[in-house]
Amino acid sequence: MKHRLFRCLAVGAAVLAVLAAPAVARADAVTDWSMYAQTAIIGTGPPPTAHASVLSFAMVQGAVYDAVNGIDGGHRPYLVKPVATPFDSKAAAAATAAYRVLVTLYPGQMTTLKDHWDASIALATATDALVATNGGIAAGEAAAAAMLNKRANDGRGGPFTFVFGTTPGVWRLGPQALPGLPPGQPVDPTPWVGNVKPFLVPNVEMLRSDGPNRLTSAAYAKDFNEVKSLGNLQSTRRTADQTMAAIFWQAQPGGLWGGVMRSLSSSRGLTIAENARLFAMVDLAEADASIGCWNDKYYWNFWRPIDAIRQAASDGNPATEADPAWLPLFDPATPTLPLLVSPGFPDHPSGHSCISSATVHTLQNFFGKDKIAVSFTSPRFPGQPRSFDRFSRVLKEIIDARVWGGIHFRTADVQGRYSARRSHAGR
Repeated sequence: MKHRLFRCLAVGAAVLAVLAAPAVARADAVTDWSMYAQTAIIGTGPPPTAHASVLSFAMVQGAVYDAVNGIDGGHRPYLVKPVATPFDSKAAAAATAAYRVLVTLYPGQMTTLKDHWDASIALATATDALVATNGGIAAGEAAAAAMLNKRANDGRGGPFTFVFGTTPGVWRLGPQALPGLPPGQPVDPTPWVGNVKPFLVPNVEMLRSDGPNRLTSAAYAKDFNEVKSLGNLQSTRRTADQTMAAIFWQAQPGGLWGGVMRSLSSSRGLTIAENARLFAMVDLAEADASIGCWNDKYYWNFWRPIDAIRQAASDGNPATEADPAWLPLFDPATPTLPLLVSPGFPDHPSGHSCISSATVHTLQNFFGKDKIAVSFTSPRFPGQPRSFDRFSRVLKEIIDARVWGGIHFRTADVQGRYSARRSHAGR
């Protein structure tokens, strides 16, 4: 079946799929620790790759879900149902599960995370009885231990051999370079993501996409000429708003979506148990979307537009024309920080489309509808949010934005969208 990538992820996340009645809107330990996790994972030190950071989010939120659900008892566990009573502190459970996973993954941040945990436990003790807090701590410890044990030796950080191409259509390091670095495109620092054990599906081979268009096809020529025109650094067809959108979305999906999810939690009045399920559903789906996407990227090993356009004379397609000096909008000459280049990994499929598609379809499933207004903030345009009246329109703009940025053929974006559209459903 066409667009079958991640269709089997539908077997994984219904473990978390039933909604409960909303309560009074307020922050809680789940949303607090989602912010602490976001800071720990992507907010300190050199920025990690988006496709690797989602794995850490999934570990944290999967453990938080099991800890809270062990007390709430409303749903099937993801990995384990800790021994707990209904009177144990869900807040202490959530804080402890998140804390234990985070300090294991990021031991250099232990002092800050311990301060957060101490504050969370003090608040839980003030709200619940001490015995309830201790019960919550035990549930959180058990859930974190189960997650860390399950993800030990799962392929994170494993060896990887790049295959750089020289023939038409095969990915190679492009001509772009960041100032102060050696000539050429910076190479993917975490290519091993595609070899990590999935969180939901049994085998990453089940997640294969249909692949890029043949170089000699009319579909390839159509994609080629679209990105050549709209994605050009000096494009006269791309509007100012499209230029802004392209740059706006070149940020960590985990950070972009994390703020939206916390806002939705508040506006929809979700309980702590609902929050635990929502964040776990999204982050587990995003993780498998990233794993499947990166496995697919290096399976197809398809060249980026900058190389395709500069070397079009070799592609055998009479409807394409080479421009040896072509540059994308995503070039260091574009005024934004961090500086932009074509990412140093293959084109197909689009990672941002995979991850964001998994998120969008999970949110549609969780809330039972598409038409919910959301606003995003990006570190590239502080104080200039982009707002949408439904989830699907967010995804449409992200797909378009990758073409406007000159870094993806549209087919890579579209297959990325379809690849993860069912990663929100489950067993």
